Amino acid sequence: MCRSIKTLRPPVLPEEATEDEIRAAALQYVRKVSGFRAPAAHNREVFDRAVDTVAAATAELLTGLEVRGSRAPASH
Repeated sequence: MCRSIKTLRPPVLPEEATEDEIRAAALQYVRKVSGFRAPAAHNREVFDRAVDTVAAATAELLTGLEVRGSRAPASH
């Protein structure tokens, strides 16, 4: 997996992950999987849609995780 994607859940990230951090991780994932740093114009729509989908799934995951030893589950 892409090593530049950082862990976004506590305790690695003590505060809540921001939308920008979630989107950056999603972008890195889509870049890695697609093999494109930036898509050609004819692939832009599907590339951007994939980033949106991965970001939404990531936010849902982080919201649902219960991290033991923390005050409360992460929420977004």
